[in-house]
Amino acid sequence: MNADFDTYRLSDEHEALREAVRALAEKEIAPYAAEVDEQGRYPVEARDALVKAGFHAITIPEEYGGEGADELAGCIVIEEVARACASSSLIPGVNGLGLTPILLSASHELKQQVLPSIASGEAMISYALSEREAGSDAASMKTRARRDGDEWVLNGTKCWITNAGESTWYTVMAVTDPEKKANGISAFVVHKDDPGFEVGPKERKLGINGSPTREIYFSDCRIPADRIIGAEGTGFKTALQTLDHTRPTIGAQAVGIAQGALDVAISYVKERKQFGKHLAEFQGLQFMIADMAMKVEAARQLVYVATSRAERGEANLGFISSAAKCMASDVAMSVTTDAVQLLGGAGYTKDFPVERMMRDAKITQIYEGTNQVQRLVMARALLR
Repeated sequence: MNADFDTYRLSDEHEALREAVRALAEKEIAPYAAEVDEQGRYPVEARDALVKAGFHAITIPEEYGGEGADELAGCIVIEEVARACASSSLIPGVNGLGLTPILLSASHELKQQVLPSIASGEAMISYALSEREAGSDAASMKTRARRDGDEWVLNGTKCWITNAGESTWYTVMAVTDPEKKANGISAFVVHKDDPGFEVGPKERKLGINGSPTREIYFSDCRIPADRIIGAEGTGFKTALQTLDHTRPTIGAQAVGIAQGALDVAISYVKERKQFGKHLAEFQGLQFMIADMAMKVEAARQLVYVATSRAERGEANLGFISSAAKCMASDVAMSVTTDAVQLLGGAGYTKDFPVERMMRDAKITQIYEGTNQVQRLVMARALLR
């Protein structure tokens, strides 16, 4: 077996990026994380710091004013920001999600129209697929788009839209031909100033409180005809392709949250004493820490493999992308819960960040496809 093991390690550039993002997150993002959660306010400090450093949408190609980084770099940014503040990690995360359909399927002209404003940081982009009655079953969506001369007219409601109200652009899936079911869905780019577009009130949530989640409404919303992404009827295919690329980014967010909780737990057990000994000297707790770290590292490697394979455009990404998202989010939930346990009563208070991390971790098992759906995707890929 002659495997080239050198290809399986992060490049020096990736390691340098991690250091840079970690330093920025510790200095500019972590100090506001508790307050952002407590007040449920958008993390403007994080946004400004990420934009200034060029980390807010790192995968936009250079020809559109971006950094031109690979998808693994995008995951490292999300992971390191999530280690400090999960809400803030949704700035690069959701930009990536909203951008991916455009990068995959849009015309050069549409890319030119949308991407430079996001690359410069003057605009953000959100992604609108889900509806109240079309969550896991996205193909049953009701939002409609009909052609009217040089415009498309959109009608309907999308829900659970991350960073809605903060974003300028929205990548929206809508039905253009109801007869064709999934093959009658098309993708569009909507601007917040388009007539007939409106943003609803904020959801009250368990976690990620610094990232607003809202409904968005289209009432005879008119957009120019050239804002369709790819050909008519290809939207659902683009949406599924997008998830192959973005599910690992949710995995990266989950890994970051878990790593943040593990770091807090380790420093706590090294300092705190009971029965005249540091907690770190008790074997039962050592085993807990070892298990937590083992899971985090396994999840991280799976996320990196999945995102690298997506970057290379490999076939049959469904299994690996779902596996990375599913495993990493399950790990985040279990590791953050254990971190709260290790800190005991202190872990249950807001004086320490682990209870916030535990609440934030939960959503990673739900959005971009619940982990039950991920297991369905994996099983279908295996049994095809």
